[in-house]
Amino acid sequence: MRMASLPIAVIMQRRSLQHRWATEAWSAVGVVADGGLPPYRVLSQDEHRETYLVGGLTLELYPDENDGYFENCVAPEAKVFIKWRMEEGRAMPVQASVSYADGARMFDSGESADGVPMPSDIHAWLAEYLRTHYAPPVRRGKEYKQRKQDGHAG
Repeated sequence: MRMASLPIAVIMQRRSLQHRWATEAWSAVGVVADGGLPPYRVLSQDEHRETYLVGGLTLELYPDENDGYFENCVAPEAKVFIKWRMEEGRAMPVQASVSYADGARMFDSGESADGVPMPSDIHAWLAEYLRTHYAPPVRRGKEYKQRKQDGHAG
């Protein structure tokens, strides 16, 4: 069951390359909360680089991903993970997540994915969700771990 959602727009970029195997590189470079932005807008463009904004994605939070949200939220550099695909000659985002576990699945899938810095407003939204819907597991010392391994935890 979805517990929270936030519309976002993704900043994508195409860079020209001087490389014998590729002439351009595509990547997600940022995200912003989407408060009614247009579905697509070119932000800047020249012969070496094009940066464009793509709206219409939503960050959705589910309780079974809470551990991954927590890991990301407390990380030194929290990320928004973006999976994207080439559509009509342009990289377009298709999925976004703030869960470390979901981000790892994106990278492991073999599809194109990037982790971009999480803006402070999205971080605050995630932190508020976690305060309401998550209690981190209690860490116990070596003695408890040893008893559990021996089958005597309690």
